[in-house]
Amino acid sequence: MPTLNWIGKENVVTHHLDVPYRVLDRKYTFGDAPDSGNMIIHGDNLEALKALLPEYEGKIKCIYIDPPYNTGNEGWVYNDNVSDQHVRRWLGQVVGSEADDLTRHDKWLCMMYPRLVLLQHLLSEDGVIFISIDDNEQANLKLICDEIFGNTNFVEIFSWRKTYTPSNLSHTSKKCLEYVYCYAKKKSCLCRFKGLMKTNEADNPLLKSNNQYKTLVFPKDKVTSTLSRDMFFPAGKYGTKVNVVYLENDVNFIDGQFQQDVILNGRFIWNQDMLNSELSKKTKIIFKGKSFAPRYDRTEYNPEVPRNLIDEEDKVGTTEEGGKLLQFIFGRKVFDYPKVPSLIEYLINFLCDKDSIILDSFAGSGTTAHAVLNLNKQDGGSRKFILCEMMDYAENITAERVRRVMKGYGEGKNAVEGTGGSFDFYELGETIFDPVTGNLNDDADTEQIRRYVWFSETNSPYIAPGKDSHPYLLGTFQGNNYYFYYIRGEETCLDWDFLRTFTQRDRAEMYIIYADRCLLTADEMLRKNIRFKKIPRDIKRV
Repeated sequence: MPTLNWIGKENVVTHHLDVPYRVLDRKYTFGDAPDSGNMIIHGDNLEALKALLPEYEGKIKCIYIDPPYNTGNEGWVYNDNVSDQHVRRWLGQVVGSEADDLTRHDKWLCMMYPRLVLLQHLLSEDGVIFISIDDNEQANLKLICDEIFGNTNFVEIFSWRKTYTPSNLSHTSKKCLEYVYCYAKKKSCLCRFKGLMKTNEADNPLLKSNNQYKTLVFPKDKVTSTLSRDMFFPAGKYGTKVNVVYLENDVNFIDGQFQQDVILNGRFIWNQDMLNSELSKKTKIIFKGKSFAPRYDRTEYNPEVPRNLIDEEDKVGTTEEGGKLLQFIFGRKVFDYPKVPSLIEYLINFLCDKDSIILDSFAGSGTTAHAVLNLNKQDGGSRKFILCEMMDYAENITAERVRRVMKGYGEGKNAVEGTGGSFDFYELGETIFDPVTGNLNDDADTEQIRRYVWFSETNSPYIAPGKDSHPYLLGTFQGNNYYFYYIRGEETCLDWDFLRTFTQRDRAEMYIIYADRCLLTADEMLRKNIRFKKIPRDIKRV
């Protein structure tokens, strides 16, 4: 498989391992539901993604990101402290245009690579990532995504018609498309993508003009019609211009029900056995008007697989609409060319369930949260969003937009009803380990340290034990009890006094106990099925 090389790659591919793990410091809750699962994190998104690992690794169904396109006019700054002499020269410098900055593509790749690695870890087995991009970096993005996600997990490049009034400045073409790259964690685990419902008669899911003619019997108690009056149908030719069907018997439609089985001859996809199988699943067949062109009942019909072109036919808007919406919400212009919520709603609906988690680590104006809230309001879902934004506007634009969407915005006849909901706002807090000594950072929240140690041991989300549990119990995993005997500012010791604090409720196959020191002998620990781990030496670095 072709790979891409650039300045700094040798060190940047493992840089995510060197990123310090920070705790998430909750600053406030908006709404009346703390711990709702909706999160906005202010801080460097590389460190924010690392901080999410203990609770969310392998749990995110859908990721959408809109990273810098590296046009040369965005003014983004490279800030990752990679241990590479070439890369260190870039720190704090604004990335310039092609003519002014010959390493701008190297900087972009160094910025994206470790973030994509962590995003890949956060995806669930049946999850996907969508990445918006344009011509400036789309070729480079494809190569590094093939490397990180695996080229066999490439799903599609969706082309989004971002505008219907493209700029006329170019002498060669008017650019009206952007791209959305899609990769899966494991393509083999993906379910069928869901696009829009079919509405064109030529797209009838049961009839196709290139199929062979078949005769099918539609039992009278399994079919219905859109007709609002009684009708008599003599045997003969029916259907549409595209799909003709022949009614083989006379049929009466009275009081909203067919009085006889409907026997049709047409170019059906199914044979009788397949029809019977579908009908046994409580599928209802509906005949539209007088045409006798059978369709699924709307409540049962599966939507199309989406096209790789996204435009107004998919009920997706443009950047102009996104800008007007944002200006309407705030009463002033706050962002250039924001994404429109309908684009992200459309992508989310490809595969997400009503309770999926959607992550956006380049949150910008908060469009992804807006899209998630819109979908929940439409179908009563409980989808959750996690946004990461490093810029100072994380509070006064990103979070403020989400607040206004939840409460409602606009006035008078133009007022938009709020979606409701809550979210928690976080800042990146202390590091778990002191960067100088390597010891546990006593300034870090103890509960966050416990969460980290649990994840490092079990690679599963931490759930705090009940109030009646042992005070140092982290939890039970695969029959083993994990204890973290840590007291801030004091030295702890695994000895017989500590073991005497155990009760019958603490019985387990194995006991993994963290402490500063251990006075038990190897034979004593073997007899008691105890494995001692020293703080902080034996705590794995995530």
